[in-house]
Amino acid sequence: MVLQGGVEPVKSLTTGKMYFTARTVKVPATFDEATCKSLIGSQFDGTIIKVPSDSYEFTIRETGETVKLNHRYEYVTGVDALKHQLVNSELVH
Repeated sequence: MVLQGGVEPVKSLTTGKMYFTARTVKVPATFDEATCKSLIGSQFDGTIIKVPSDSYEFTIRETGETVKLNHRYEYVTGVDALKHQLVNSELVH
């Protein structure tokens, strides 16, 4: 199942211009296609977070531009979501 978060503004590292995007993540599910379609528009407790990963190339479908990424997105809930919102105490002065 594909989950998508809310719209957020992002500044392009290449052009320096702002654009809007939404974080998207694929999550395994045991639902059939009809059930998945019936869930369109539903909201779930949790958040989609950005996590570091090995570098890989990704082609933006709409523009054909290939970019190098070193992150992926994960859907997390509850305590896991809170852990990613905490600041490392070594970074706080």
